Amino acid sequence: MRIELWKIYRKPRTYISFLAIAAMVWLIQLGLYADGENYIRFGMQSLTASFDLSGKILNGYLVCFVILQTFLMQVPLLIALVAGDMIAGEANTGTLRLLLTKPMGRGELLAAKFAATFVYTVTLLLWMALLALLGSLLIFGVGDLMIMRNREMDLLLSGDVPWRYAAAFGFAIVAMTAVASLAFLFSVFAENAIGPIVSTVSAVIVLTILSTMDIPFFNRLKPYLFTTHMIGWKGFFYTPVPWHDIMGSLAVLLGHILAFGAVTWIVFTRKDILS
Repeated sequence: MRIELWKIYRKPRTYISFLAIAAMVWLIQLGLYADGENYIRFGMQSLTASFDLSGKILNGYLVCFVILQTFLMQVPLLIALVAGDMIAGEANTGTLRLLLTKPMGRGELLAAKFAATFVYTVTLLLWMALLALLGSLLIFGVGDLMIMRNREMDLLLSGDVPWRYAAAFGFAIVAMTAVASLAFLFSVFAENAIGPIVSTVSAVIVLTILSTMDIPFFNRLKPYLFTTHMIGWKGFFYTPVPWHDIMGSLAVLLGHILAFGAVTWIVFTRKDILS
């Protein structure tokens, strides 16, 4: 796995994902730092008409929530950049045959590459957590977190928030691993990295649209789509926490990871690398 990690982190394009996340987070923080009060006033105008809200509403916890809500659905695109290249990239450069001549099984090689992809996914999300949560707390300070959903409002005391972010980022790691597994699966079928990356991005976009469309025919499919459950991290910020729904979403995501992994293993162990 160390060799596979070295392959990932020696490529300049790997760092495009880290730079993209840094740019997105800093832009949101800059915008809210410059004009955050107006943003808060606009978002809560329905409440301020009926209630007198006071205190430090714009704080680091709220800014981090805004960042996650805005960008966590775009992170799959950055995950696909690396995961889609893991097998297809080797096939494109002709090193896949060379790797398979070494005294290791195909399953062992596949496991090492997937483990390295998982480490990359975790690293990317930790980088996002560092910038979005710790960075926002340093800039905007600590305060109670106020979350609006539909016509309800959840108010979380500042001391009750850190564990929720830890759980949310843990959930996000599982969700992004499902995306990485899909890109890994597409990578087995391709001879260059472009195909798996584009296929993964396209699949996530199409399934996300199906997950959000309110049409009765598609409603029957939604519970089985992994994209429906990728936003399950929000449940950690509700009161009470909908544990049953969160556990259900985690089960669906883990099921997809296992299914994508099983198909990848079956295809790769039977793949004809001589033709």
